[in-house]
Amino acid sequence: MNEFDLIARLTRDLPTNASVVAGPGDDCALIDLGLPDQLLVLKTDAVVAGFHFTEETPPEKIGRKALARVLSDFAAAAATPTAALITLALPTDHDVAWVDGVYTGLRELAQRWNIAIVGGETTTCPERALISIAVVGTVPKHRIIRRSGAKPGDALFVTGELGGSIDGHHLDFEPRLAEARWLADHASIHAMIDLSDGLAGDLRHVLTASGTGAELFTDSIPISRAAKTRGRRGDVAKPALLAALTDGEDFELLFAVPSAEAVPVLDGWRATFPAVRLTCIGRVATQPGLRLRDRNGIREAPAHGYVHFA
Repeated sequence: MNEFDLIARLTRDLPTNASVVAGPGDDCALIDLGLPDQLLVLKTDAVVAGFHFTEETPPEKIGRKALARVLSDFAAAAATPTAALITLALPTDHDVAWVDGVYTGLRELAQRWNIAIVGGETTTCPERALISIAVVGTVPKHRIIRRSGAKPGDALFVTGELGGSIDGHHLDFEPRLAEARWLADHASIHAMIDLSDGLAGDLRHVLTASGTGAELFTDSIPISRAAKTRGRRGDVAKPALLAALTDGEDFELLFAVPSAEAVPVLDGWRATFPAVRLTCIGRVATQPGLRLRDRNGIREAPAHGYVHFA
């Protein structure tokens, strides 16, 4: 049972109540507690030694990545993070200096985004270190952005460049919080998601939630230099386009807007974020499925991006 099969099994009959606006199936949970014009936003994520970082990874970068992953999900909801809880699971022979380094990375990123670290939990994990972070924040009720609103004819955009993240980007990426807030204020965002498991996999989440399909223009997909020169995950050779579609841990934003807004969004973006690339990579379609278009015609896209337990 892969990651998504397991999630579907675990979430099929979870308890709920009238406060839940969005639960499992979106980047963040949205809760209505009766706050004036605000919804509560909740998200948790974890990094595990040997999977998300290695023994050689500087601990400051591990702590930064652990928090940045959650903030990337907040960006996908155009939400504002406020406070974080840290759960730290460590082997009994852990290095205190390593833990100090992890918290240095956590603190620096939290201070940058004015996020309070308000507590957490420590426990023993004999085999490997694990850092789990839960963040709470808010989003205006009139500005809710989910995965499920993509409409046929929408233009699909992606920030930054994709693929080859293992060469360092997965440790140093910038959560697109400021960019997401600008988008929410200046465009009619029908759907948005952050790219954690690869474009091919994460776009399919949007399409499934929206009941639509999509067509991507392969020549327009912004492929990173790392993917072009190495095109790999780990030590496995991979063509650059396939790396951009399936590598994962890009932590860029993928979003759908009405086609009439495509040019204004691009123009406004370039004036506001000149250092961050924004690319129109395709369109939302009525026909289900994900297809790639190039000069040779149309073909089906790879089945998925990165999937745990697969």
